[in-house]
Amino acid sequence: MWPVIVLLKKLQSKQRFLMTLYGVYRYPAVSAETQVMDFSRRFQEWDTIVQSSGMIHDSDELNSPLLNQDKVSAVHNTLSCASCEKSHEINIPQNLCHECSKPLLAGYPLETLKNHFTPNLVRHESADGSRPLSMWKFHEVLPVDSLDESVSLGEGGTPLLPTIRRGPFSELTRCLIKDESLNPTASFKSRGMAAAITRAKSLGISEVALPSAGNAAGAAAAYAARAGLPCWVFMPVDTPITNIIEASASGAHVVLVKGLIDDCGKLVREGCERHGWFDLSTLKEPFRIEGKKTMGYELPFDLFDVRENTKLRLPDCIIYPTGGGTGLIGMWKAFDEMEQLGWIGPERPRMVVAQASGCAPIVQAWDLGKTHAERIENAATVASGLRVPAAIGDFIMLRILKESRGTALAVSDQELLDAQRELTHYQGVFAAPESGATWAVAKKLLDRNWLKPHEEIILFNTSTGIKYSQDPPRDLPVVDPSKTDWSQILETT
Repeated sequence: MWPVIVLLKKLQSKQRFLMTLYGVYRYPAVSAETQVMDFSRRFQEWDTIVQSSGMIHDSDELNSPLLNQDKVSAVHNTLSCASCEKSHEINIPQNLCHECSKPLLAGYPLETLKNHFTPNLVRHESADGSRPLSMWKFHEVLPVDSLDESVSLGEGGTPLLPTIRRGPFSELTRCLIKDESLNPTASFKSRGMAAAITRAKSLGISEVALPSAGNAAGAAAAYAARAGLPCWVFMPVDTPITNIIEASASGAHVVLVKGLIDDCGKLVREGCERHGWFDLSTLKEPFRIEGKKTMGYELPFDLFDVRENTKLRLPDCIIYPTGGGTGLIGMWKAFDEMEQLGWIGPERPRMVVAQASGCAPIVQAWDLGKTHAERIENAATVASGLRVPAAIGDFIMLRILKESRGTALAVSDQELLDAQRELTHYQGVFAAPESGATWAVAKKLLDRNWLKPHEEIILFNTSTGIKYSQDPPRDLPVVDPSKTDWSQILETT
């Protein structure tokens, strides 16, 4: 460690600041000597850039307004509207665009990061323990100054499972399931809430609120509890009981509403205005999408391992169960960032939206060639996570479908429940009904020859079927152990 101490004593205040900003101490498993040598090279590059830009001169001190440490933001350095592109202040809590009330997206200094934030760095440091195995392995492109600030329960790093070629999966040679049910709160919502609560806490937010028809409630409650923040959750009264119990058990203030999720959203907005809560609704704050995008960052690493690839690449097609659409939008954002970082090329998977026929606003808009989706009246489906009658990110999802040459398809509740059973019976993945929709949609697209059996297809399982309160099958045999009739048992099971 002594070379670092000697170096620090010799550095001027400007250099000390830049060294801290660049993150020499970010990688504790790398020897101090190596870090110092690497920093010397990188500092020269920084110094050349900074001096030529006229931003800093030799006489500048650390307390210059430009370098006031109190003004240094988290890693993301822009916050702009996904529709009108208006820029917003990054160091205060933000919800929707001030001009057009559309979602805000965080941006990062990717050109700067690409010089040191590489796939090899992520792989090697994840392997040697100096970088977490969770989604925070990608912390350079997440809204956090340092890993110490992250509110984490170990989310991310979920498995990508090749499907076994049996039954209805027999002809598929390269189909895989990204199983998000192994997240801490048993759904993909863990990712988004980890990032959103992390940023909320760092911005000094003291109380959060959101509407939820399912898994977001439990995830928000758990991460708010981890951060020590009060959390208010408004849920439709017919939300699966497991989701309600999960949110309540984590200490959230749970309110059941006679209506749909957008009715819950109205109460959240009113509560935020009256009581100063911060609104964590889907795409109504900028950072749930940042957590969800890590699914996109993980996919090429997963494929690298599963397929023993020689470089990072993306699959041919991704089928995603879509309600509010944060995961779909987040992954597409991740792919763009990875290309700018030089990790992948311009190739993209075809993105497919899977919805339930009782609530399919994106499918209807796609079929009609519209750029925005109309609200679905009297929305109804057993897949509660798909029961989102109107999504504020509709225009982004429809744009992604067009850019990716993708499509959108709806299936009936019976079709998605049958597909859920097939995933469980033939693959051992007890998927949520929402994820049954992805397999049901895949089968229809295969029948239409839109998908080919040899293509690399990713099915997203966003949660677990355990979260749905279901009665056991009524035809299960019940036996008296003192009068066991094995022939009857074998015939009835």
